[in-house]
Amino acid sequence: MKQTYQVNAMDLKKLRLLETETVASVLQNIAIILKTPKGSVPMYREFGLSQSFLDRPMPAARNMLKVAVREAIERWEPRAEVVDVSFTGNASSPGELNPLVEVKIIGE
Repeated sequence: MKQTYQVNAMDLKKLRLLETETVASVLQNIAIILKTPKGSVPMYREFGLSQSFLDRPMPAARNMLKVAVREAIERWEPRAEVVDVSFTGNASSPGELNPLVEVKIIGE
């Protein structure tokens, strides 16, 4: 059974260019995907997460964001397989959705 890893956008503390360790590279790339709104990267307007979930009712927003996370990781980080997408909460920001993604590294 392959090991799984959890990553969220807040895991992007320090960006390491040319990361040589596969697991660290994949997790860093996923954190970048989670942190980047789709349309915000010049020349790569499709990179990142769709923001179509904004201003939707919370149940719909959660489902839309889960789909957006899965699609973005599948497209932009093919070395990872999404196992689960859940959300972490913040009591001071009840309307905020912070995806927590569990992945397996392909080829590990």
